[in-house]
Amino acid sequence: MIGLIQRVLRASVGTRGQPLGDIGRGTLALIGVRRGDDRAAADRLLDRLLAYRIFADPAGRMNLSLRDVGGGLLLVPQFTLAADTRKGNRAGFSAAAAPEEARELFAYLVARATDAHSPVAAGEFGADMQVELVNDGPVTFWLEE
Repeated sequence: MIGLIQRVLRASVGTRGQPLGDIGRGTLALIGVRRGDDRAAADRLLDRLLAYRIFADPAGRMNLSLRDVGGGLLLVPQFTLAADTRKGNRAGFSAAAAPEEARELFAYLVARATDAHSPVAAGEFGADMQVELVNDGPVTFWLEE
């Protein structure tokens, strides 16, 4: 699984003009699911999302995690993260998980995140979504499991 995470001051996601979720200070995580990913990979990714130290401590160093600061977590499924862009001018998606498999894993990730942390918000799998964010830093990391 892939998590493209961004430290944000605020972020929101919606579809068809309707809000789906929003957070204040926290982490926006765009989630990609690849073939072969499983629940164990989702669990490992969630552990990293909650424990990755991207927030500043009193000395200004990135030593605090989302758990430490009590920030929000916004999970947004993003199929295109699994794209192969190594050659040509068009992405290939043979490495992406099948839609039903990816939908199930994303739903599992959201359920586990909701059990482990608060607040958690999420986008809608397969929907044409609009994401708004104010990246803080900017700070962006690519996590893979």
